[in-house]
Amino acid sequence: MYIKQSELFTGTSMDFVKKFMDISETASHQKGEILFRENDPARFFFILLNGCVKLSVGQPEQVVYEAKMNGEAFGWSSLIGGNVYSASAECLEATKLLKTDRDKLARILEEDVENGVIFFKRLAATLGKRLLQTYQLITPQKED
Repeated sequence: MYIKQSELFTGTSMDFVKKFMDISETASHQKGEILFRENDPARFFFILLNGCVKLSVGQPEQVVYEAKMNGEAFGWSSLIGGNVYSASAECLEATKLLKTDRDKLARILEEDVENGVIFFKRLAATLGKRLLQTYQLITPQKED
């Protein structure tokens, strides 16, 4: 099962994973396709099944992250109360995704509080790692 490759589901029940899969759809995209733009309505949450997605912000666009590993999640603005995406997402190669409607996911997370807490803890850890990576990119490196 592809979804178990995602750290977000570590520690959650198989029933929770099944419910997540039941409300999600697999979507294939070509190189160059824009999945969403910064400030578009945040309606979906995505998990990379294979391929590569560039996340960028601002004008001109600055790359802030590239999702390359199977199981990586993005589009998280849709889950944390954001009405719009905080970045743009573009496929850098042919890409396959798991696409989940935020309202359907919210219902599952509210109905299964125990697994919902685990899911959000994992999401917070993922976002924390990305934030640290971003800090490393923008912090000037000291020379020896």
